[in-house]
Amino acid sequence: MNLQNTTALKTVAMTLLPALFTCCASGPGTAYTTGIKAATPPPRRFVVRGHEVIDTASDKTLFFKGMGYSPFMPGESPLRGDHPANDGRYAEHLGLMQDMGVNYLHVFPMKMPPKFFEALDKTGMLYGQDIFVWAYEEDFLDEAFLAKTIEDIKAAIDHTYAVGRPDRLVLFSIGDELQPDSVVRTDQCHPDVRSFTGKHISVANRTPTEIALARLIDAAMDYELTRYGQRHLYCHTSWTHIGPLANRPDLEVPEENAVNPDLGDLVCLNVYTYARGVTTSPPGSVTGTTYQGYVEELAAQTGKPVFITQVGLSTSPFEPKPWVPGFGGHRVEDVPEAFADVWRDVQTAQGREKICGLSFFELNDEWWKSGEDGLDATRHNEEDPEEWFGIFSIGPDRRLKPKGRIAETIKTLFTDE
Repeated sequence: MNLQNTTALKTVAMTLLPALFTCCASGPGTAYTTGIKAATPPPRRFVVRGHEVIDTASDKTLFFKGMGYSPFMPGESPLRGDHPANDGRYAEHLGLMQDMGVNYLHVFPMKMPPKFFEALDKTGMLYGQDIFVWAYEEDFLDEAFLAKTIEDIKAAIDHTYAVGRPDRLVLFSIGDELQPDSVVRTDQCHPDVRSFTGKHISVANRTPTEIALARLIDAAMDYELTRYGQRHLYCHTSWTHIGPLANRPDLEVPEENAVNPDLGDLVCLNVYTYARGVTTSPPGSVTGTTYQGYVEELAAQTGKPVFITQVGLSTSPFEPKPWVPGFGGHRVEDVPEAFADVWRDVQTAQGREKICGLSFFELNDEWWKSGEDGLDATRHNEEDPEEWFGIFSIGPDRRLKPKGRIAETIKTLFTDE
């Protein structure tokens, strides 16, 4: 924000929580506001205090040792409208995660069945609910798109209260990895849309895409509070290819279009070792890796808790896209050391006190990606790295089989105090 606008900035800030800071996401040296209004009630159990997430039931600071989870087996695909089956697979899957020391599941299907929650009841694990937002939209500020998406969000919240476990739910994530072309198109279509004052969220001097996200999060928060008399933590999950660290030569959007996912209670970001924005980071202060360098700069720019919601490696038989180095072709025997390095990067980083969790992507391989044809879910495509991120492969009996020592390594990392 320009210096002559400091009076207006102070006026906006009076309606916000004390989350007012300077960051490069909306341009170098640009001051912007982001905040949840002080009058908005906090969640009942899991709350943010400063840069920490606290479980008020125990008054303990939480660190999420997470796992991404989508339970679809061979022959099943959400792309053709399949819902997660309501069968006995959840006892097996959650048992494997609990054995690894996982304390948090990042759940991708929006309407998990009763047997999943019955299995969850038998563990001490918490969960977060991803809410799907079409990431390739022509214009994220299109009113018809916003209206439809808000209805989808309401349905996911309703399912949580009708079938899920609100007392075990940490957060709702509104959307995941918006696509660069869609971000730029939205911003070009609405160059003057820079601020938003909703019932619960107030933001100023932000990009049009960020305004669209603020509107969705505000609507979600208001719906939950109005209908159910309480709310959970809210975030949008982004990825390093489009920000928030905009001073990177390999960003997939111009710097002025970079997206900062700090519009809710905490910052949720997928940070992969080989990703754009990460590989061009300066070396970390302790390990010297660009991964630690990215995490340190990310932590330095925000006062909110930072949740690394995805990190993983695809063990596809080969790397089909040499122009995207690291996306596929990783040897199973090399993954444990890579995961241990990531854990060390995070645990020794400057600003590590702001990191509230790390979630590996994902429990099992997903044959249904990327939906090239109607039979895609029936075969494990060697040329599609998206199908090979699992810690476990899927056997012919649909039981999960560990890939080498990956699961054993995660257990060591998650349980070694």
